Formats: sequence, structure tokens, C-alpha cells
Amino acid sequence: MKNKLRNKRRSKRARSHRAKGLPAGLMQRINPNAAGIDCGAQHHYVAVPAERDEQAVRAFSTFTADLQALADWLEACEVDTVAMESTGVYWMALFEILQSRGIEVVLVNARHVKNVPGRKSDVSDCQWLQQLHTVGLLRGSFRPEAKIAQVRAYVRHRQMLVEGAGDYVRRMQKALVQMNVHLHNVLSDITGVTGLQIVRDIAAGVHDPVVLAQHRDPRCRASQTEIEASLTGYYRPEHLCALRQCLELYDAHQRHIQECDLEIERVLQDLAAEQPAPTAPLPRARVRRRARDNEPRFEVRELLYQLTGGADLTQIDSIGPFAALRLIAEVGTDMSRWPSAHHFTSWLTLAPHNKITGGKLISSKTPRSANRAAALLRICAMSLARSSTALGAFYRRMAYRTDKPTAITATARKLAILVYRVLSGTLVYQDPGASAYEAQHRSRTLNNLRTRAQRLGFQLVALHDDEPLVAVS
Repeated sequence: MKNKLRNKRRSKRARSHRAKGLPAGLMQRINPNAAGIDCGAQHHYVAVPAERDEQAVRAFSTFTADLQALADWLEACEVDTVAMESTGVYWMALFEILQSRGIEVVLVNARHVKNVPGRKSDVSDCQWLQQLHTVGLLRGSFRPEAKIAQVRAYVRHRQMLVEGAGDYVRRMQKALVQMNVHLHNVLSDITGVTGLQIVRDIAAGVHDPVVLAQHRDPRCRASQTEIEASLTGYYRPEHLCALRQCLELYDAHQRHIQECDLEIERVLQDLAAEQPAPTAPLPRARVRRRARDNEPRFEVRELLYQLTGGADLTQIDSIGPFAALRLIAEVGTDMSRWPSAHHFTSWLTLAPHNKITGGKLISSKTPRSANRAAALLRICAMSLARSSTALGAFYRRMAYRTDKPTAITATARKLAILVYRVLSGTLVYQDPGASAYEAQHRSRTLNNLRTRAQRLGFQLVALHDDEPLVAVS
């Protein structure tokens, strides 16, 4: 009852509020037909230009019928662009409804407009958004097209299922340790061929170590005697119950992952069918590799090659088929959303964030971000540490000069530039190799040394063809 009265008072206060608008001549109105929306869990507060309606600020409930009424009101007020702010996922339904009506929707980052004093209520927030959007001071957050957003939702949900399955694997291992069954000491993975068969038998009531050890796979490094010794435990009913239930939940997660893979494959096939066929055939894979654990079992490379119109991200070192799928799900295939590769790396927060005031550089530290594509590129960069590739040589040189975290970020930025150019169709990547990179770096270093020596009045002379240069006056 209290919540209803509170909501009624909020709606009444919003209806009675009048938008002040911008002072005449203060700033040019770039978007005269702009509106501002502050999205909430129970109400959306909407502000339109003051001359369009007597009640320039209104509050609408979050039910679907009210969202339709909100869109009707915006159309009646001749609004063609909307700035929307939300700190949760409450904006999604309204976003899709407004887009279906042909209204441009700009999703604004709340951090970009929060540092303004005196604007703390929902009513003034939507008015402030409307005013800023009218003069063109707001930038929209990136959101891929609807089909790619559908793939992104499936891929993110799949990742959540994988993480949930991993959590239950840890719980199964904990239950085994509590029963003094040290299976993890003789098997590298208890969810492998040997491990799962043993765990299923234990959950089914088979506790004889000799019988359980017969599930040993011939490829297992541990001997059958070692496995028997690790399976001699102290089985308790409460721990067996926990093991059995965790195993059932793990199997349920695996089934859901397979169902999610089928949906991802279906959407990718639909998207690939809408694109023209690539002129060149799918290039040969640089590295022959089998699908790793928790990776999709369908042919990802071929579908992505058709979807991107002939761009193969897997030719870039450390980016496999599943990593390429996750990247495309996050950034899409249209690189024209970013004017250049530098804008792309800045959006990924992989470029230095220069803070300059009074002509002095305060900080160039890379800002923190929850960007999933940047996190994935950092993971790919970490895998290049020991590779005999040009990118691997770059990572090792950066790690020697600075430190490993900085080297990871720098290598991830270089990977992002390669991804941008490959998806833009301006590059077909071929790895020159670590030796070619080292030779290029040596040549660049020598040129810099010659330039510095010339400025200081010296000349570099090589002692021998295979020995370094020395400076003579």
C-alpha cells in the first residue's frame, strides 16, 4: 500500500512539473525534436521540448501497455530522437519498442552525465538528458545490430552456463576430498573420460576401489594401482548426497550448453544465408587443433567466414574459432561504427587514457573497463608468451622493457588493430614469424642509433659484418 501511494505521488509530481528548457541563444539546437528518458525499475520519466505539450514531463509505468503509450506520446509530440539513461536492464524493452517505431534511440552512459550538481531527481534527470541531447552533447553507447545482439545474448548465456558447470565441478571435487578420495591427485581432470565414469559409479553406490579403477583409460598416465590407492576413501552419506546432486546439476548444465550451441548455430546459419557468398574459398587453418573443452562442436570457422564476407579472424595468432565467435558477438561485423582503428582501441579501453592539464601529462594509465571484448583480447595476448610468432616476439620485447601486465595490454591493442583491419577488409593477415620481427626491430633500432649519432656529431661504423656497430667521432 505504501509503495502504491509513493508511486502515485511520484506520477503526480512528474505530471505537474514543467520543463524550463534552454535559455534562448545559449547553444544551438542540433536536435530540436529530442526527448530524454530516465529508465527505472517501476517508472520511466520522459521529458519532451516544452512547447510540444502542456505536460512536458510525464511518468510511465514499465508495463508493456504503458510503454506503447509512451511511444504513442512521443510520436504525437513529433519526437524523432531519444536519449535514454539506465543503470540496469530496464531499458531493453523500451529500446526495442521505440526502434520499431522508427525513433532513433541513443543509450547514454550514466557516468557521462552524473557529475552535474543539483540534478538528483528522476524528473530533473530526464529534463537534463533532453537538454543535453538537444544541443548534441551526448554520445550513444555501442550496441550491435539486432541479429548480432541475438548471437551475443546466446554466447553470454553460454559462458554463464560454462562457469556454472565449473562451479559444480569444484563442488564435486570438494565432496571427494571430504571423503578422502584424492582422485584429483592421479587425474588431471575429474570430468575427463576416466574421471566421469568413476564419479558416476561412486554416486551410484559403487565404492570398491578395484572395480572403480577398471575405468582407467589407456591414455591415463597414472597406473591402475595408483588409482586404486586414491579411491580408497571414507564414504559418508551426506558427502555422497552432495556429490550426486552436484553431478546431476553438472549434467544439466552440459545439456543446456548443447541446446545453446544449437541455437547459436541456427542463428549463424540464418545470418550467413543473408550475406553474399565470399569470392575466395575458406583458407586453410593455420594450426590444426581439435575443439577444446567447453567449445562448440559445430563448424564455427565456415559460418563466420560467410557471415563476415570472407574475413577469417582465425588467421591471426592466438585467435581460435570460438574466440573469433565471441569477438564478433561483442563487436559485430560492421567496423564503420568506429572511424578508425584508434577509435576502436579507445572504445575497448586498450589505448592510453591521457589526462593533460596545463600542458602537463597527469596520467596515461589505461582506464578500467568491463568490456568483454577487451578481456578476451587480453586472454589471447597472454597465450602468445611462448609462441614463435611476430606477435609473440612483440609481447616478449614489451615484457622485457616494462612488465607483463603492460605487455599484455599492448599486445591486446595490437590484436585489436589487426581484428579491425581484417573485419574492415583491408588486411589478409599472414604471420611473418618471430625472426622477421626481430630483424625488423633490429633495423629500426639501428636507424634510430644512426640518427642520434648524427645529431651528436658521430658516425656509426661496423667492426665486422656480423658484429654490432660502434660510434666514432
